[in-house]
Amino acid sequence: MGSIAIFVSSILFLSVSWAAASHVHEKTFLQCMSGHLTRRANVVQNIYTPTSPKYISLLELASKNPRWFNETKERPLFIVAPLKETDIRMVIRCSKKLGIQIRVKSGGHDYEGLSLHSKSPFIMIDLTNLNSIDIDLKEETAWVQAGAALGELYYQIANKSKTHAFPAGLCQGLGLGGHISGGGLGTLLRKYGLAVDNVLDARFMDVKGNILDRKAMGEDLFWALRGGGGASFGVILAWKLKLVRVPEQVTVFSFRRALDLGDLSLLHKWQNTAYKLPEDLFIRVLVQTIGSNGQGAAKIVQVTYNGMFLGPAAQLVKVLGEQFPEFDLETGDCNRAPVKASSCTSVPCIKKECYEVSWIQSAVFFSGGKANQSAETLLSKFKNTKFFNKATSDFLKAPIPDKGWKMIQKMFLSEDSPIMIIDPLGGKMDKIAENETAFPHRKGNLFNIQYLINWVGDNSAQVAEKHIAFKRSLHKKMAPYVAKSPRTAYINYKDLDLGKNDKDYSYTQGKVWGEKYFRGNFERLARIKGKVDPGNYFRNELSIPVFVEE
Repeated sequence: MGSIAIFVSSILFLSVSWAAASHVHEKTFLQCMSGHLTRRANVVQNIYTPTSPKYISLLELASKNPRWFNETKERPLFIVAPLKETDIRMVIRCSKKLGIQIRVKSGGHDYEGLSLHSKSPFIMIDLTNLNSIDIDLKEETAWVQAGAALGELYYQIANKSKTHAFPAGLCQGLGLGGHISGGGLGTLLRKYGLAVDNVLDARFMDVKGNILDRKAMGEDLFWALRGGGGASFGVILAWKLKLVRVPEQVTVFSFRRALDLGDLSLLHKWQNTAYKLPEDLFIRVLVQTIGSNGQGAAKIVQVTYNGMFLGPAAQLVKVLGEQFPEFDLETGDCNRAPVKASSCTSVPCIKKECYEVSWIQSAVFFSGGKANQSAETLLSKFKNTKFFNKATSDFLKAPIPDKGWKMIQKMFLSEDSPIMIIDPLGGKMDKIAENETAFPHRKGNLFNIQYLINWVGDNSAQVAEKHIAFKRSLHKKMAPYVAKSPRTAYINYKDLDLGKNDKDYSYTQGKVWGEKYFRGNFERLARIKGKVDPGNYFRNELSIPVFVEE
């Protein structure tokens, strides 16, 4: 064993127990805050306790996965929704003074809800009010605050230009602070890389309350924030983003077929081709069960080939005619109306959709809407109180063989609503070194898989455990077919089953999951953590620990 390079005591910022926290009166925190701010009214207006009328509503709006709402003892002591970036400095100072953790929420899309609940008392900083977006088309950049949502960014870009976009995720409610800091996979990744590959600068608040830009924080910390998860190091306040060029018209499409174990030729062709296609073409696969609706429909496993081409339909038809003639697509099919086809109740079945649209309408399409819906739908706020889920992820370095698909079909037919989303990599992703940003899953990785199991209404322990057990079993059975040594995962699809820090937050314990998410970049992230937050103030169950030499 080597000497200890950096050591952090787990009691430096030891959180008070829940019993003690119950004695921390609301006035104590408010008095601390008002002692630092000139207008106490603003503090009172934007600090919410469990007895505040808006408290539950704010939690519901923040959570896209309400699995933890019955855990009342794990809710935040306070929710603070600052109106100014500088207000956060006072939250940090007062929480440290009272010995209480903070958790930062930008969008609330985290599958494990680590900003929404904790076994240790904490204050949640809700960045929703910090949502400004400033677009400079001359420079082809945008400054966006961390509380702005992805749909808001896309909408604002489209209002300024028909030929600009930003390469990031598909879900409109994602908060930009967290989404970008973890990587940011989306439909443009094969052409332009991830969201983090298109970040030029950042504003960041450290543990001392200093606001730093790229120059002030230095290249090490700037590197860590791009893919390493910003919540481990401080508070992401804003990003400066590089906008990318897109055609005025792009083409989006979906082809649905039943998973037929007797003929996997199309699925195998996609697996062997999708990551090598021209960079303008993105085709992902969604696997899910349909039928069993109580109306006599047979339950089947459906495979949807869901894609976007950066160009007009005529050009897409030519490319697909060469690569995937099985799709049987003609130019006239892409006329802003669904193609009439069979209804996917037989095996094999085919159903097609194809639309030639603007880039902003493609964002509507991939967010789950119709391609002809108004772009304003990207601004909608969704409060989820009854749809529960558990998720995890993998990276693939080789196609899934027949026996793997046979296992998947059998597993999916045994469960009500499982989903696998398989995104192709390649293209631009292969041209970026795995240590260029903290996100390491580059060349050699062919696909990312997201596994989701959903259930509705009943979140009792018995029901939840049944569905979670299915996810764990599927993940275990996929082990022979995915990346190994280590088996890797995507930090934006957090899964505490892969390991967690919830006691001593040690470097050794952190390595259990850290190298799965960050591979060889994990140690560098831990060293940077030791420099910017040596007392491990910014922490959660999946935060980067402080480096300790072994």
